[in-house]
Amino acid sequence: MKIPFYKYQGTGNDFILIDNRKKIFPSNAFQLIEKLCNRRFGIGADGLILLQLHNDADFYMQYFNCDGKESSMCGNGGRCIVQFANNLGLIASNTKFYAVDGYHEASIENNGIVNLLMKDVEVLEQRDQNNYLLNTGSPHFVLFLNDEIENIKIKEEAHKIRYNEEFKKQGINVNFLNVVNDETLKIRTYERGVEDETLSCGTGITASALAYAIFKNEKSGVCKYHLKSIGGELSVSFNFDSEKKKFSGIYLKGPTQKVFEGQFDL
Repeated sequence: MKIPFYKYQGTGNDFILIDNRKKIFPSNAFQLIEKLCNRRFGIGADGLILLQLHNDADFYMQYFNCDGKESSMCGNGGRCIVQFANNLGLIASNTKFYAVDGYHEASIENNGIVNLLMKDVEVLEQRDQNNYLLNTGSPHFVLFLNDEIENIKIKEEAHKIRYNEEFKKQGINVNFLNVVNDETLKIRTYERGVEDETLSCGTGITASALAYAIFKNEKSGVCKYHLKSIGGELSVSFNFDSEKKKFSGIYLKGPTQKVFEGQFDL
């Protein structure tokens, strides 16, 4: 049986997308998903996303990491599936969809930029001035560095956190940040499930932007920051309550691109 697939990327974070409204692909095919995501023996991707039917939304986004395991929310994957749904004719420029962390809204601008509403964040743990722990649909550890992030051995440094006693069972994503100016950050991210650095991570960029508001002692109000990853630039805007340290109206915004399409044998 031939299964059609589509390859999308958002700032270098790449995904295999499958229109599974007719249930042509088994969502428990974990070994197959891992094989398809393999960059040597498969299509190659950071993850695989199934577009499924949902009773109360335009569609359901089911996300799998490249290790074949179903995972938590993926911000760049969410932006890519919105563009995918638009290309399928399933949605117009606005949508409401369901993911593992609940409902999301999104809009597509004329130039192909996708603006994705993330979940509100009411819990942020500040370990010290430079280290933060929070969940933006996926769990993230955020570190602000004085040294240039280009010079760090990211797997070596990330493993000290990812595989310590606190996080090794459930796993955690680790983000390294440099402040460029008041509104701009440079970021590198190590992702669990991929177990390596990725060119971009949407939930990591979101988590880092929120942590930056605390880091710089931002006042309450609307904040907007630009984050430069290896794969490109994304912006994050949100409403910040500095007294309660709560974040709402969080939007992740940036480009997506359809790379190619094809078929594989099931």
